[in-house]
Amino acid sequence: MSPATESGPAFALTPAQQEFAARVRSLAATELKPIADAGQPGRVNRELVKALGSHGLLGRLFPGLNGGSLSREAAATDLCLLRESLATQSTEAETALALQGLGSYPILQSGSEELVRRWLPAVAAGDAVAAFALSEPSAGSDAAALALAADRDGDGWRLTGEKTWISNAPEADFYTVFARTTPGAGARGVSAFLVPAGRPGLTGSRLDMLSPHPIGSLAFDGVPVRPADLLGEVDRGFRVAMRTLDLFRPSVGAFAVGMATAALDASVAYAGQRIAFGAPLKDQQAVSHLLADMSTRVTAARLLVYSAAAGYDAGETQRLAGPAAMAKLFATETAQFVVDAAVQIHGARALQRGHLLEHLYREVRAPRIYEGTSEIQRTIIARELYR
Repeated sequence: MSPATESGPAFALTPAQQEFAARVRSLAATELKPIADAGQPGRVNRELVKALGSHGLLGRLFPGLNGGSLSREAAATDLCLLRESLATQSTEAETALALQGLGSYPILQSGSEELVRRWLPAVAAGDAVAAFALSEPSAGSDAAALALAADRDGDGWRLTGEKTWISNAPEADFYTVFARTTPGAGARGVSAFLVPAGRPGLTGSRLDMLSPHPIGSLAFDGVPVRPADLLGEVDRGFRVAMRTLDLFRPSVGAFAVGMATAALDASVAYAGQRIAFGAPLKDQQAVSHLLADMSTRVTAARLLVYSAAAGYDAGETQRLAGPAAMAKLFATETAQFVVDAAVQIHGARALQRGHLLEHLYREVRAPRIYEGTSEIQRTIIARELYR
């Protein structure tokens, strides 16, 4: 493990889990990072997605898919181990894996057997790129206010409206789309659909964002969907979305912990060898105390993340909202603090294009916004106090 990971007790991870995390870190550093670095920023790196599938990492998202009985519940701890381990070496590899899970877990948890058989093996193999299409220009944090219309058309529907800030759009092979089937009903009038990319009336465009992974907008001009495309029940799609987001919040925290760990490790190494005023930076109390705060916060964030994940895997899904929100909130805020502190320790060199910390500085900001802003997480935590 890295110095930062070794600087405290494990979190009741089994030896097999610790070995798995070490193997993922090694694989990311030697096999995946070169493919990620060769990709084009802002575009889906299909070679990277395929490599994640070929090495069996995407298959870990779907327990039992390749042999045995497919579990309709994701393994939250495995997801966190994957995301943290990948993020310490390559944020692009981490994000490519995470987006496959985010776009396809609604199928795993709520899709028909036909949809599961059609799409999940292709996702696990890295042959199909998934996307989760919830956000709209006027429905970000207030996801229940979404306006993409699903109007009845025979026994199916036609989708009309817009989605934006959708990761992997417009290059994904299919989209999990949330649309309004009952006007004026708030969260109770939303349904979830699987929409393949080739459907007539579906177009999209790329957005140029601060972070380097692909994000775009989608336009729906009477896009047809059938009853067979429905995920779950009519007007119950908001639950499908929230079930996926509740699962993913701890793993967003794991991504943040991975980035923070990379920044902390770089800072420990740099402060140990950089000479200033006749001594290593680590001998200056201002720097050593900052490193101590960074390490303490990373360790606390990691504990929150894996505690929430363990609760999900233990079946405590009815009580997951608070711990999941705490994990995402604290880990993402911690990562912002740690990366910023690492830049300060490194000085101007950390701001050079191509430096690890310059890259992390651009990557670390978005997780405090997507899949529920920090303010939304605080609202969830406060609400759970009075439940």
